Amino acid sequence: MNKKELSRIFKELGATDPEGWAESQVKEGIPQLARYLFLKGCWDNIVKDGDTTWIHAQIENTPEESDAPFSGIAHALRCLLKAGANPQDISDLVRCTQAELLFSICYQLDDSGSVEGHEHVDWALVQVDDEGRPVDFISGLHESVLETDPTGREMCPKNS
Repeated sequence: MNKKELSRIFKELGATDPEGWAESQVKEGIPQLARYLFLKGCWDNIVKDGDTTWIHAQIENTPEESDAPFSGIAHALRCLLKAGANPQDISDLVRCTQAELLFSICYQLDDSGSVEGHEHVDWALVQVDDEGRPVDFISGLHESVLETDPTGREMCPKNS
């Protein structure tokens, strides 16, 4: 794929600096489209900036007496709201924590040595073809986590 076509795709996907992503893929051979799409998919699963609707959805979908997996989320949210916590502060806290987890997972994909027992195994994220055969290694994802923050603020607070 040429730079112009890649730039168009990156732009349609909402990338900041679509030309830069495309140029890097064409000139450096880095699978930037695969990297970007992986990170975009991850960000799609992180609490959206300013969204607090998930808080009440969690509470409404989890009975107070529930001991099901992940029910602790609703229990903690009930307690926080009862104690007077601001829903926006709760959402900001969760969003930041989720983004930190994304960064950590992306870093761990590149550095199995960061895990105790790493001498027994190694891993990688790879792009595959239509038949599931590896095409390219996708690395350095942690380097792009912040630049793919959909807000464009790289996880900095709104007022900074």
